[in-house]
Amino acid sequence: MTLSFPNRSRSYDSVRRRVRFWGHDSALEIQFFLQEDALRKLARSAPHNEAGFLAAFDERVDTIHEVATRVYTRHRLDAYSLAASDF
Repeated sequence: MTLSFPNRSRSYDSVRRRVRFWGHDSALEIQFFLQEDALRKLARSAPHNEAGFLAAFDERVDTIHEVATRVYTRHRLDAYSLAASDF
């Protein structure tokens, strides 16, 4: 099976300081959490608030999806947390 990202929705979790997004492997929905440290690494000049982190995510979504796919291919789980070290 192949991981795809047909649903472009994402949300910011201010309590856990991460962006949540979803991928799909056939009928399976896979949750991904992009940690704030990864967002800061990807967008050093972005404001460190919800709007800034979501904008940074949107600007780098292709790179984020590539990393998510690589991590998913190594270990098939139902949820992943992506940190700065993954990029």
